[in-house]
Amino acid sequence: MTRYGAMYGPDLTFLGVDPCDLGDQASFAGADVVVVGAPLDGGTSHRPGTRFGPQAIRQTCYLPHDGSRPHLALRVDALRDIRVLDAGDVEMYSGDVERSIASLEEAVHAVSASGAVPLVLGGDHTIALPDATGVARHLGFGRVSMLHFDAHADTGDIAFGSLYGHGQPMRRLIESGALRGDRFLQIGLRGYWPEPETLAWMAEQRMRSYEMTEIVARGLDDCLSESFEIALDECDGVFLSVDVDVCDPAHAPGTGTPEPGGLTARQLLDAVRRICLELPVVGMDIVEVSPPYDQAEITAFLANRVALEALSAMAARKVGISHDPAGPLLEDR
Repeated sequence: MTRYGAMYGPDLTFLGVDPCDLGDQASFAGADVVVVGAPLDGGTSHRPGTRFGPQAIRQTCYLPHDGSRPHLALRVDALRDIRVLDAGDVEMYSGDVERSIASLEEAVHAVSASGAVPLVLGGDHTIALPDATGVARHLGFGRVSMLHFDAHADTGDIAFGSLYGHGQPMRRLIESGALRGDRFLQIGLRGYWPEPETLAWMAEQRMRSYEMTEIVARGLDDCLSESFEIALDECDGVFLSVDVDVCDPAHAPGTGTPEPGGLTARQLLDAVRRICLELPVVGMDIVEVSPPYDQAEITAFLANRVALEALSAMAARKVGISHDPAGPLLEDR
């Protein structure tokens, strides 16, 4: 492991935070969060381009890249109130998915073992397998729950003759024992996949899926509250995996498998902030940003803000804020 910089474009860190080198433990000692780029689209089944996602997420912002982002509502600075470093991109060759995800797993494990939270910028959703496994290797298999925002369940078995791809990581995580099926919460599912056989497998694992029809009927906040109770039961931490296609394509057009009828950008940002305020998030990835299919950088801006909402909430949690600012938070402070 080493700091490769960026595989596709100039070596930029996330909004100007300091770099670190995963080959030098001293360079990220004491970090709260380490950003890791995972430029992989070798597991994509439809539209490619997510190899360019990490670079886009890091740099798409109209403000200076000065390593500072004060949050208007929370009154914390996401990049200064906690120590956020950027390890650059893990070297990932899309022609060899197995080698690539092995390298990523080692990188994520190194970050997690240091005590920092890995924030992985994808890349297609294949990377959720090494991301969550790397964290579970440190905290213990079966001790980490998953909150998975996605239009798709990603619980397929074999696709194109391979066990590895962006439609299969959640099955591989459960089969390996890294994560428990009954502590696996999926939010935003909709559309026309998976088929009945895969749904039956999911039911056998006791996975909980909050489809968009249920979210519309009950409300997102109610579904989240229920999912939090399950996620915290007999688990020490939560891994948060955000596929941007959980949002309606109007809000995230630059993605490989868009599915109409999803969350709004506002709903996703509020949900991520609430999760990172209220739950012990021990790892996170943001995946499926495909810049070649983006319009006006809409999707890249959203992914950048998903990262900032998570980091801001982690900073707020560190300074003792533990509730949503919709109430009298600012006046109290």
